Amino acid sequence: MKDMIRAIRACKTAAEERAVIRKESAAIRAAINENDQDYRHRNLAKLMFIHMLGYPTHFGQMECLKLIASAGFPEKRIGYLGLMLLLDERQEVLMLVTNSLKQDLNHSNQYIVGLALCALGNICSAEMARDLAPEVERLLQFRDPNIRKKAALCSIRIIKKVPDLAENFINPAAALLKEKHHGVLITGIQLCTDLCKVSPEALEYFRKKCTEGLVRTLKDIINSPYAPEYDIAGITDPFLHIRLLKLLRMLGQGDADASDTMNDVLAQVATKAESNKNAGNAILYECVETIMSIEDNGGLRVLAINILGRFLSNRDNNIRYVALNMLMKAITVDAQAVQRHRATILECVKDSDASIRKRALELVYLLVNESNVKPLTKELIEYLEVSDQEFKGELTAKVCSIVEKFSPEKIWYIDQMLKVLIEAGNFVKDEVWHALIVAISNASDLHGYTVRALYRSFQTSAEQETLVRVAVWCVGEYGDMLVNNVGVLDIEDPTTVTESDAVDVVEIAIQRHALDLTTKAMALIALLKLSSRFPSCSGRIKDIIVQYKGSFVLELQQRSLEFNSIIEKHQNIRSALVERMPVLDEATFSGRRAGSLLTTVSTSSRASHNLPNGVAKPSAAPLVDLLDLSDDAPAPSSSDGNFLHDLLGVDLAPASAQSGTNQASKAGTDVLLDLLSIGSTTPVQSNSSTPDMLSSGLDNQKQIATLDALSSPLPSAPANSSVGASSMMDLLDGFASSPSKREDNGSVHPSIVAFESSNLRVTFNFSKPPGNPQMTLIQATFINLSSDAFTDFVFQAAVPKFLQLHLDPASSNTLPASGNGSVMQSLRVTNSQHGKKSLVMRIRIAYKLNNKDMLEEGQINNFPRDL
Repeated sequence: MKDMIRAIRACKTAAEERAVIRKESAAIRAAINENDQDYRHRNLAKLMFIHMLGYPTHFGQMECLKLIASAGFPEKRIGYLGLMLLLDERQEVLMLVTNSLKQDLNHSNQYIVGLALCALGNICSAEMARDLAPEVERLLQFRDPNIRKKAALCSIRIIKKVPDLAENFINPAAALLKEKHHGVLITGIQLCTDLCKVSPEALEYFRKKCTEGLVRTLKDIINSPYAPEYDIAGITDPFLHIRLLKLLRMLGQGDADASDTMNDVLAQVATKAESNKNAGNAILYECVETIMSIEDNGGLRVLAINILGRFLSNRDNNIRYVALNMLMKAITVDAQAVQRHRATILECVKDSDASIRKRALELVYLLVNESNVKPLTKELIEYLEVSDQEFKGELTAKVCSIVEKFSPEKIWYIDQMLKVLIEAGNFVKDEVWHALIVAISNASDLHGYTVRALYRSFQTSAEQETLVRVAVWCVGEYGDMLVNNVGVLDIEDPTTVTESDAVDVVEIAIQRHALDLTTKAMALIALLKLSSRFPSCSGRIKDIIVQYKGSFVLELQQRSLEFNSIIEKHQNIRSALVERMPVLDEATFSGRRAGSLLTTVSTSSRASHNLPNGVAKPSAAPLVDLLDLSDDAPAPSSSDGNFLHDLLGVDLAPASAQSGTNQASKAGTDVLLDLLSIGSTTPVQSNSSTPDMLSSGLDNQKQIATLDALSSPLPSAPANSSVGASSMMDLLDGFASSPSKREDNGSVHPSIVAFESSNLRVTFNFSKPPGNPQMTLIQATFINLSSDAFTDFVFQAAVPKFLQLHLDPASSNTLPASGNGSVMQSLRVTNSQHGKKSLVMRIRIAYKLNNKDMLEEGQINNFPRDL
């Protein structure tokens, strides 16, 4: 053996080592074939060494079995060691060793019994467990403590392999809990813990019979005098402490009586364990986890969280990390107690260790609420200034999320977001600055304040690209307010800005960020708007725009040509064309996902819930839920592949027949888009203040599509006009003829009861404008049939693609009780298949009744056929 090891170590290359191994393996094979019994155990020892080097040794497996069958202890020891190393429970040859194991478990020599138990505990299969469980159960009561300890460990393997055998070990395991020998006690506690995991009966048994005994054992260990054989750093057997606490945690979880029994001893452990030693900290951590897991005890939990607070001040990074992990669990149980350690947690956000920084930031995010959002945000933004570059992205995302989620007022929200843009604008994601622009557009009283703040920020932080985009957008929209100092607040410093200065901002942006398409495109739109707001700078603006007429980027070239044509040829329409954007609807941006095609449903009155002087927050229920499109269930299918037939329950077969076989293979996403007229060449006419902002699914057009949604210069159509997209204007070839006004004296059709429930009745009255048979005007009347008033009333509707739907705002969002009043709402439906298909509509009505959210849905199929 020594010569072989010496020869292998002397090898200088892998090839030499392989040659030595081949030579030794050949010699061992020859000895096996000769049935050399004198050197069998030595040959197996060599095989085990070769196996540990990674070379194949399967040819020696039977030698293990022969050595195990030998009578002597040395041979059995090598045989069992080889069995555990060279074989595992998946080997079929293992079946041959079961009888030998059974004989050795009943052997008179306790050392041979120990060898068998050790081997069985390592390679026991389910079949072996069933065959040998009675012998192992008997050995749990053996006279020698070492055998009892090994039998307990072997029992753990058996119940894991065959949980049905757990009930046989409950009583012997309970007896082990009374042992004085610490080795046997630890293994007995571990056996009880595993029994509780696999058997509810065992858990109940130990909970009723053993809880008090375990508590006494833990008290004895806490108060025990110095014992050198169990002492670790001045603490008596910390391993036994931890095992006991884990078992008590399992017994106390979900049981108030057991929890009460262990409260006192847990308090003693928490106060007596030494926190200046690693073993003491391990006991304290396990004690805290036990306290947080058992049934409610307010005082103990506060004590546990205070211990975690002390952990956060420890110099050991591992201790601080586990403390942060535990506090994240504790915050769901007692958030107020965790809040007391907020300052220490904030310091951990600034730690040099990346793992601690990340975990502390996640904990701070969970700690934020309406009462502490301002000081916490202030601390995080101050740290953002000095944080590492690799940590800035994650920190910025958390700060933006906190500000958006808990903002108490709009001016504070805008101020904090501007600070983030100044310090880490290049790390801010697109959806964040989109939401900021939406919030700015909704804060009409802060437009002047915001554009002045952005102007000042631009002077010092023009390298932050996201800040530049927001600044350019605001200067384009509210540049006149910047120059005229409109809406100056008391907290502002006086600022003098000329028209030329405002144009300078956009010109600097378009030159400095020359490689960024989105920024340049936004800057061109801002210049077009400023050309109308500042006529004296129109010539300079035109010169800047003309520079991009020859751009290789098609998007910029097209914008440059069109905008230049507006400035030169269409002075009479320019002011109307570049009016301020209408207030952007925050609900339009909620639920958007990058690179995905999303649906939009026409809605009325309440698109978002606005807090007093607070940031408007998205509606709790996405509008797309009207058609249950967000359900994870698979989409319904029909024999002809027509999803609309299944979705709306109407016969759309003629449309499918006309479209041919290609229609049947159309993607499911396209069908859903068609349902709501998204992607149609003819846009839905709307006089709502919310523009249609649909994200492009193409990667190379995604940013421009978002840009158009935020900065489109098209004005909203007047309420009494219907202007087609193709006839509105030709920016290069002149202005189209004026659209004709719609007459009001149209034909009238019979009214219908569109929907009726125990609480609500909806009536539709129809009329048609003369000369336009495809269009139907619907006057919806909502009557409350209940004895209580409805509040927060919202009506939503969806139609298939061949219909186009527009909803005007409802007359009120409150519906009086008992029919003492009504709410009126106008709808306009255009039927492109007039005369072939009748109207069909699916509706959803949401309201609050006695402060309880109510929802009613229905499908309307009883429209008059001539509509």
